[in-house]
Amino acid sequence: MTATVDRHELRQIIAGLSEGVILVEPDQSITYANGAALAMHGAASLDDLGETVDAYRERFALRYRNNHAPNHYPMERVVSGETFHDVIVEVKRPDRGDVDFVHSLRSLVATDRDGQPSCLALILKDVSDQFEAEERFEKTFNANPAPAVICRLSDLRHVKVNIGFLEMTGYTRDAVLGRSVYEVDVLAGAKNRELAISRLNEGGTIPQMEACLDLPDGGTRFVIVAGQPMELGDEPCMLFTFADLDLRRKAETALRQSEQRFATAFRLTPVPTILARADGFVVTGINEAFTRVFGGGQDRVVGRTPAELGLWVEDAARKKFEETVSRIGFVHGLETCLRHENGTALDCLVSAERVEIGEETFVLLVLQDITERKRSERDLFGAIEAVMADTSWFSRGLIEKLANLRHPTGNADDAAQPSLTLRERQILDLICSGLDDDAIAKRLGVSRNTVRNHAAALYRKLDVHKRADAIVWGREHGFPTSKFR
Repeated sequence: MTATVDRHELRQIIAGLSEGVILVEPDQSITYANGAALAMHGAASLDDLGETVDAYRERFALRYRNNHAPNHYPMERVVSGETFHDVIVEVKRPDRGDVDFVHSLRSLVATDRDGQPSCLALILKDVSDQFEAEERFEKTFNANPAPAVICRLSDLRHVKVNIGFLEMTGYTRDAVLGRSVYEVDVLAGAKNRELAISRLNEGGTIPQMEACLDLPDGGTRFVIVAGQPMELGDEPCMLFTFADLDLRRKAETALRQSEQRFATAFRLTPVPTILARADGFVVTGINEAFTRVFGGGQDRVVGRTPAELGLWVEDAARKKFEETVSRIGFVHGLETCLRHENGTALDCLVSAERVEIGEETFVLLVLQDITERKRSERDLFGAIEAVMADTSWFSRGLIEKLANLRHPTGNADDAAQPSLTLRERQILDLICSGLDDDAIAKRLGVSRNTVRNHAAALYRKLDVHKRADAIVWGREHGFPTSKFR
């Protein structure tokens, strides 16, 4: 009777505990489970848990954290009188997907005065949240591309390593795990090694410092290493993270070489070239060809803008040019007039492109002096004009060829240009000037139908189908010109 009273009082004591408690008899019958134990199994009553150990085994599937199914359930080990603690098992119920727990278990075997087991208890603690958090950490740690190693502070042995560290060093996982921080020395060659080791022994933060790791193939790797204390489970650990300096140094070397090649090409190119900041167009460099053609030296040009230098003859053209470069990033082959230091106007073709140098944006301007070419063209056109003043004794074909010479389209591939008659050129010029058919007919002293017929022939040669397309083609090829107005 006393034993029954004691057992009843014992149940009252354990009923309100936060830990789960299951009482088992030597005959493997389950006689009691408190509310916490039932909740940890998703059970509403003792019957849901199972009346015996065998019934419990049929309902619940257990797996130790080493992924091995146990030959003997912890409850069976309790019945056999075994004492154990901190046994971690996953508990699932195959017929119910919502029952999925991780338990930390320990046994309690109380004996009577004769040394015989009188109370067999399995003590449970729900550690599901802890292990879910550890699994999330594990996945994040392994997926993190930044190289990292975790060592246990109690014995300074590596307990975790991610793929980033293995790829950076060439070590295998087995060659790192279980080895001490001195065997796989993550502080090798550290600039302040004594401070790092002192902080490691104290479990304190290790500040960033450069180090040189020894690699398994006999080579070395320059890195930045830092250490941050943390807990893994209940175990104090140190998280070492690394930044690969070799990659950065290679990138810096490649960038330096690229900049050197650019500087050499910039300096030696025979065409006048300017390097200016994209924001504000302040000149940061000119080449020797610029000084030779435009007269300004480094001391007078660098640090000033084209506007301050008065480089452009027409300031409106400069503003439009700079606005276009800022908006779309480039301008190719713009024909304009630039000014020599002595005030002489030079005909030039200007091209510009935005470029990235280091972390800054610049504009590279190439200025091609075409003054002599334009002068030759003007002389040629003047001669043609003089000859064509009286065309009565020239053949029609010769007149058209002279007209073509007098009004080039500006396209480098002249062989691909359509052969337009003088009248077709006149009509195209007036179309590009914005005149309609009636105005063109009046200007040329012909009928409106004649204008339409010539325009139709013009459209066929240009391979366009409407007036707007003809205007676009004409303006891209030098129309309208003042010669036909």
